[in-house]
Amino acid sequence: MYQGGTDKLCLSVFVPNLLIMQPKVPIVSFVGKSNSGKTTLIVKLIRELKSRGYKVATIKHSHHSFELDKEGKDSWLHTRAGADAVVVASEKKMGVIRIISGELPLGEIVNTYLYDMDIILAEGYKTQTIPKIEVFRSEISAGLVCKDDQNLIAVVGDTKLEINIPFFHIDDKSSSIVDFLLSRLKKSAAGSCT
Repeated sequence: MYQGGTDKLCLSVFVPNLLIMQPKVPIVSFVGKSNSGKTTLIVKLIRELKSRGYKVATIKHSHHSFELDKEGKDSWLHTRAGADAVVVASEKKMGVIRIISGELPLGEIVNTYLYDMDIILAEGYKTQTIPKIEVFRSEISAGLVCKDDQNLIAVVGDTKLEINIPFFHIDDKSSSIVDFLLSRLKKSAAGSCT
């Protein structure tokens, strides 16, 4: 449903001696301190985007090991036996569990697994050069985590800070934040390389 023209987004950028795969689907990352409300906000935005007919994916970045599989299930036994990849597929869902030697680049994750989505909402990835919205709570932090990041496009919080980017109160309707996001993504797509 994204009408900004995802086919017009840059697919890669050249860095000396390195080709970095750029995501083909628009991504916005939500950053902020733990317990600031990132997940709660993302859930509200997913519901609003889905109500408008968009195909939405999320990516949660983790610095810790995690387990998706359930002990004792067949897929868990396959992984424990040494399978490098296990796919669990049914009529309505599919899950992929892969053993990897290092963290995959965001562009590779998106272009391999999420290429058919309209928009991706990520949680984390604060060091990536992608658009970011910081979720800020004054009782958790005195300042913004990404205040000097050129990719910070907005702040959602409980207290308006002295910033030169759009601010949304944490209690604002999710529709106003989604309107902003979609407008921003359409402008970005129009100005991207051809």
